[in-house]
Amino acid sequence: MERCACVERELDKVLQKFLCYGQHCERGLEELLVYVSQLREELSTAALQQTPLSATLSLVMSQCCKKIKDTVQNLASDHKDIHSSISRVGKAIDRNFDADLCGIVPAMVWESQEKQILVLAIIEHLYQQGMLGVAEELCQESTMNVDVDFKKPFLELNSILEALHKQDLEPALSWAIFHRQQLTELNSSLEFRLHRLHFIRLLAGGPGKELEALSYARHFQPFAHLHQQEIQVMMGSLVYLRLGLKNSPYRHLLDDSHWTEICETFTRDACALLGLSVESPLSVSFAAGCVALPVLMNIKAVIEQRQCTGVWSHKDELPIEIELGMKCWYHSVFACPILRQQTTDSNPPIKLICGHVISRDALNKLINGGKLKCPYCPMEQNPADGKRLIF
Repeated sequence: MERCACVERELDKVLQKFLCYGQHCERGLEELLVYVSQLREELSTAALQQTPLSATLSLVMSQCCKKIKDTVQNLASDHKDIHSSISRVGKAIDRNFDADLCGIVPAMVWESQEKQILVLAIIEHLYQQGMLGVAEELCQESTMNVDVDFKKPFLELNSILEALHKQDLEPALSWAIFHRQQLTELNSSLEFRLHRLHFIRLLAGGPGKELEALSYARHFQPFAHLHQQEIQVMMGSLVYLRLGLKNSPYRHLLDDSHWTEICETFTRDACALLGLSVESPLSVSFAAGCVALPVLMNIKAVIEQRQCTGVWSHKDELPIEIELGMKCWYHSVFACPILRQQTTDSNPPIKLICGHVISRDALNKLINGGKLKCPYCPMEQNPADGKRLIF
């Protein structure tokens, strides 16, 4: 990430120079236009009044031409300075990133079957981001036949999110009511949040919407046992409706952040209901790759330097464990402390009587004369007494 930050700093410098150059260019051209316009008016006035032109006309015109030429040259010179800044961005990219990834990327990634998986991941990401037109174009150009059932959830979610961005709650409310049972099973508060936001919008309408807001408050009844305090706050705000909610203790209800929160809540709960991840697999893989690639490049350099190429012979597994952070933890894993290997279904974790846990392969290797001595404590035990753990 430090390398990305270094490139980003160079890019920020270029963008800042572009901004300053644009402002300077606009200011210089405006001054030049004003100067030329004034000179033109003076000449027009003199011609209409049939005033004889002074002998200094040629001098004035030459000064005008010189001023135009100098302004254009200065702008061109400033523009050339930006070229050097742009080239520094390219040099920063070359300096901080290694373009040769062939040694750590499996060749099979670019084979037909693996390539199709990659294209499908890109298409799914585009659908999830609401870039439907780009996704359709990619499907056509890659001759990828995407099932309509695959597209349908993304199309529906994006249409609802687009309506929410326009502060239209109707599509989201209809969707939440239709999926009420499934959302209840997920302990989702989405439907209540949508009703709450609609009620707040009625409050923002002023005293004229008071009766409508009271009538709409009946929608809160099914949620009273879970959101009693929030409902009390909203009903209490009615007292200040005639005086103006913006100048009351309840002005936080009118905060625009509620619309951002409802979009995030809808995306999270709808994805959970439809079995989709909030972040696309492509974005997760990209983030993990940004963390893993620098480490792998260093490992590759060490392996080449020490001429031990056989250490990393399997392209579908990593030579070392790479910590990706809690954000990338999706399920529990256990690595045997004896063999330093991640357990699998064929080699599951085994809990010993003493409480320590090792893999089954490690247990089999530690058996001596039908007995097992724990590698962490002196307790001797029967190997058959070990219990398989399931996380």
